[in-house]
Amino acid sequence: MNLARYVQLTFHPERYHGYEKTPPFFEGWYYKMVSADRKTRCAIIPGIFLSDDPARHHAFIQVFDGISGRATYHRFPAEAFEADKDRFSVRIGDNHFTHDRIDLAIADDDLRVSGTLRFQGVTPWPVTLASPGIMGPFGYLQFMECYHGVLGLDHEVEGCLMIDDVPHDFTHGRGYIEKDWGQSFPSGWVWMQSNHFAQPGISLTASIANIPFAGTSFIGHIVGFWHQGTLHRFTTYLRSPTEKLDIDVTHVEWVLRNRTHRLHIRAQRADTTPLPGPDKIEMGKRVPETLRSQIEVTLVPLRRGSEPEFAGIGECAALEVAGDWERLIVR
Repeated sequence: MNLARYVQLTFHPERYHGYEKTPPFFEGWYYKMVSADRKTRCAIIPGIFLSDDPARHHAFIQVFDGISGRATYHRFPAEAFEADKDRFSVRIGDNHFTHDRIDLAIADDDLRVSGTLRFQGVTPWPVTLASPGIMGPFGYLQFMECYHGVLGLDHEVEGCLMIDDVPHDFTHGRGYIEKDWGQSFPSGWVWMQSNHFAQPGISLTASIANIPFAGTSFIGHIVGFWHQGTLHRFTTYLRSPTEKLDIDVTHVEWVLRNRTHRLHIRAQRADTTPLPGPDKIEMGKRVPETLRSQIEVTLVPLRRGSEPEFAGIGECAALEVAGDWERLIVR
């Protein structure tokens, strides 16, 4: 890939990055939608997987029911995957995905899903010259094993899906969109997300992982807390330390600090469903997913004696504690 094309894609993390890539390579978009009454929670995950073994090449759409825990994986020939080069527009068979809508037409022995959902007021992670997306300056590097993008921190959802002939109305619901691409998921990670706090317009996305880098590895984290129009960032590349990360069978407790604030996170773990996730050979069931967690968040200025700027609980939360997560603990 020529340098100009690579830089253009770096400033558009939402677009498909797989043109001219050689296997192994994967790219997937994660759409989370929750109905207004919170009784319907689902994640739709379209993507493409190109293995070291050409016989394993395929496109896919995953459908995850965050209430029942049911997950289905719908395989398509790799040739069924189409993506525009100059905008975010992905088609897999009769299914279409963009930044502001999805059109679904899945019908096989596992599941039938049809309908259109539209998204209004999508708020992406900012892209600037110094920090082209959530990965910051790491987004410029061409040798990372896995890249990450946040395309919609919080937005309203409109529309209805028919799932096995049962209508599910998402009108006035809330949504979130992110994506990953590269060669493989990390060996271990924690990821969590919620935009269902008591006040509207608040969103937390947080991840920490063991990241391969130049023949070695390091523990890297990216945390964004969107509150009252301000994105509070706590990231490795901004030298924001993790003061504590403790994980047990019931909770994930995480404390971070940046130059102005301290962020306390306490996520309640819930029953999970194993979803397929990529390594360099196959899409194995290695992603323990739930949409039934709660995340308690407190944001406190570092000024001595300051009261919290925010304290609340995020509902309908996604949470993954996966792989070799013990290496991430900081006590």
